[in-house]
Formats: sequence, structure tokens, C-alpha cells
Amino acid sequence: MSGIDYDDASGLYYLLSDDGSAINPARFYTASIAMEAHRLGEPELRGVTFLRQADGSTYPAALRGIDVPDPEAIRWRAASQSLLWTSEGHALTGAAPALRESRVDGTLLREFALPPMFDFHLSQGSRINRTLEGLALSPDGKRAWMAMEAALRQDGAVPTVLTAGGPCRFTEIDLSSGHVLRQISYIPDAIPAVPVPPATQADNGVTEILMLDAEHMLVLERAYMAGHSPATGNSLRLYLIDTRTGSDTLGLPALQPGGYQPVAKVLLADFSAFTGARAGARLDRLDNTEGMCWGPRLASGNRSLHFISDDNFSSRQITQWLAFEFFD
Repeated sequence: MSGIDYDDASGLYYLLSDDGSAINPARFYTASIAMEAHRLGEPELRGVTFLRQADGSTYPAALRGIDVPDPEAIRWRAASQSLLWTSEGHALTGAAPALRESRVDGTLLREFALPPMFDFHLSQGSRINRTLEGLALSPDGKRAWMAMEAALRQDGAVPTVLTAGGPCRFTEIDLSSGHVLRQISYIPDAIPAVPVPPATQADNGVTEILMLDAEHMLVLERAYMAGHSPATGNSLRLYLIDTRTGSDTLGLPALQPGGYQPVAKVLLADFSAFTGARAGARLDRLDNTEGMCWGPRLASGNRSLHFISDDNFSSRQITQWLAFEFFD
């Protein structure tokens, strides 16, 4: 599951599958889950809906020249009873990163026109599998933010163990007109630990965003380091940013050091504090967490904050649903 959102009126969660039609056609699930004072119940799947193309057909498996999606983030629009969702695209087939809106039956309503900077090119544009990973909806439902997982090729490098990554572009769009309004840039952390052996896989990037209010945004960074235990091989860090700060980078074809001001970020939670042998630890592991949403209000009056992981269809990983009490 690469995306999650909650409809307070129905009590249903919308879960976006990270399957680009390789196993089954691109789809989302609806689910419910019981919440008690200090625990989550078992999630109950209520249905599955295939996402549809403009001609009403489901998305096919990867073929050159076919618009293959890579579903990543989903948001429920209560006012229109519809769903926004992002696709990272598919460079090998020529499918560009996309923001789409669909009905609850999967029918496509529209696709938004995005700046060409997000297209795939050899020396610039999006990196494969590091594009529109996050999606946030403003509290009034009139605007949306799209977040890149990593920097565009011309903007900088991906994070390493020693250095932070190049700037990830966060782009705001007016949902009524479809016009892009502005863009800010966010610097992801360095990879927090050396993989084992050192030359094996390790990465870090932005996997989801969520509006706290009209201007403040939560940003989830997820890192993976090969060769570590399930408790230490994944890193999750939750940050807070003010979208009113930082330069508007929409008109900048490349982000050069000193040529723009990234947004400042404040660490709210390092999930390593919830794992292992630490006092009060509640989790024995973390996984590839990519989804984040607000859930129902708790008895205390505070909001519940939910996270879900993408197991990459691997028997060595898990789909992990986490819930926290959020103190505003």
C-alpha cells in the first residue's frame, strides 16, 4: 500500500496499491479499522476498485507507448466525492508522472496538466521511481500539493550516507482551474546509517506529505539501509514545515546553491524511538512506510495520525498500519 486517506463521513479508509498493473490492474481498496484507547483492531477490507483510463478500460501491464501508472499517493475530496491520486509514471514506456482525479467507481474524471520539468529526460527532469511520491490536500479542499521523492536531475544528487540530498520540489495546484500556483523546495536528510556491506542498497527520500492546517505541512522521510535488522534497516522521520517560507522555485529551470531558499524543517518524531529495546518501545520493526493520513478524532479530542507501509510484494516485508495520537 503506497497511499492512504480517510473519509470521516463513511468511516472508510482508501488504500492505494503500489501495483502498476504488473500483478493485477492498478487499483485502490476501501477498508475500516477499529480503534480502541491504546490499540488498533484488525483492518477489514470492504472492497477493491480498479482505476480506469479515459476510455473506461483498466490500466494494462507495462508496454512501450502505453500509459502505465505507478500509483503512489491518494486523497479523498469530500466536496466532490472523488479521489485524487498521483502516478510516478513509467520512463521505459514513456508514461510521464501524473496527477489524476477519479470517481469512487474508478472512472477517470480528469488529468491535470503538470509542468514539463517533471518529464523524464536523459540529463534532466525526473529520476526513475523518484517522482510524485506525496500528495496533500488543503483543509478547504481547494488546493493540492504534490511532493517529489527526490531532486530533479538538474537540481542535485540523491542523498548519501554523508550528505543530504538535492532539493525536492513541492508544487501547489488550484484544483478548480488546474493551474499551478507556486512551488517550494525541501532538502531531505542524509541516509542515517551505512548499509552492510557498504556498497549495497541504501536510500532516503520524501514518501508522503499531509497538511496540518492551511499553511503548515507534515513531511515523512523514509530511508532504507540493506544488511540491517528489521528494527534498524528502515528509518522514518516526521518533519514540520511552513509552506509560506522558502523561495518560489516554479520559474527556475534548475536549482543552484545560493540561487534559492529551501523551506526550514523541524523534526517532530524519529520513529526509531518507538522500536527496539528503548524504554516504552511499542514496535519490533519498521518497514517501507509510504502512506500517511488523518484518522478520526480520539476521545481526548486529539486527532489520530495513521501510517501504512508498502511491502513491495515481498515475503520479507510487511504491510504495517500504525496509528498515533497527535497533539496539536
